[in-house]
Amino acid sequence: MISFLGKCIENFIISVKYTLQGNVTFKSVISQAAKIGYDSLGICLMIVIIASSVIALQVSKQFLLSGADDYIGGFLGIALIRELAPGFASLAMGARAGTAITAQAANMKVTSQVSAMEVLGVNSIGYYFAPRIIAGAISCVLVIILAEFLGVLGGMAVSYFTIDLHPNRYLNSVWLMLNTKDIYISLLKGLLFGGIIATVCATVGFDTEGGAKNVGDSTTKSAILCTVYLLLADLFMDFLFYTSDIIQQLN
Repeated sequence: MISFLGKCIENFIISVKYTLQGNVTFKSVISQAAKIGYDSLGICLMIVIIASSVIALQVSKQFLLSGADDYIGGFLGIALIRELAPGFASLAMGARAGTAITAQAANMKVTSQVSAMEVLGVNSIGYYFAPRIIAGAISCVLVIILAEFLGVLGGMAVSYFTIDLHPNRYLNSVWLMLNTKDIYISLLKGLLFGGIIATVCATVGFDTEGGAKNVGDSTTKSAILCTVYLLLADLFMDFLFYTSDIIQQLN
C-alpha cells in the first residue's frame, strides 16, 4: 500500500509538470471528461437519489413522532452534501470510469504501446495521466453538484408522500441548517476524489505485466484500491475540516 501510494504521488507530480509545460490539449480533456463524467452520470445520480430517498423514508416517521419534522430537510441536506453525494458519487464513478481507465492503460501496457511511446520520446505517464486527472477532477465536481441537487429533491418528494411534509417547510429547513462551508468542502472533495480515481486507476493499469488475464486482475485490483483510497481521503478531509467544529461545540 505504501509503495503503491508512492507510485501514485510520483505519477501525479509527473502529470502536473506535463500539464504546466502546456502539453495537455483542451480537446483531450473534454474527450476524457465525456468518458469519465457523462458515462458515469446515470449510475452516480441513481445511487445518490436512492440513498437520499431511503434515508428520508427511514427518518421521516421518527422525526414526525418526536415533533421534529421541520428538521427533516436540514438533516438530510447536511448528510447528503457532507457525505452521501461526494462519497457515493465518487465510488460509483470509480467503479464505472476508474475501471475503464485501468483496463485501457493495462491493455496499452501488455501490448507494448507504452514502450513504443517511450521509444518515440513521448512522456507516456504525462500523456495518459494528465488529461484524465484534470477531466476526473472537473467531472466529479459537476456530478456531485447535480447529485446534491437531485438528492435534496428526492428526499423532499419522499417526505411529502410519506408524512405529507410541505415542500416549503422541507426546503426552508435545508436553507436554514445548511452551511456554505459544507458546500465548499463537498466541491473540494469532488476535486480530490476525481484526481484520486484517475491517478490510482491509471497507476494500476501502468503496473500491469503479462497478458489478457492480467488486465482483468488489474481491473479488479483498481476497483478495490480506488475504494480504499477514496474512503481514506474522505476520512482525512472530514477530520481536517470538521474536527475543530466538534471541539468548539464540546467546549
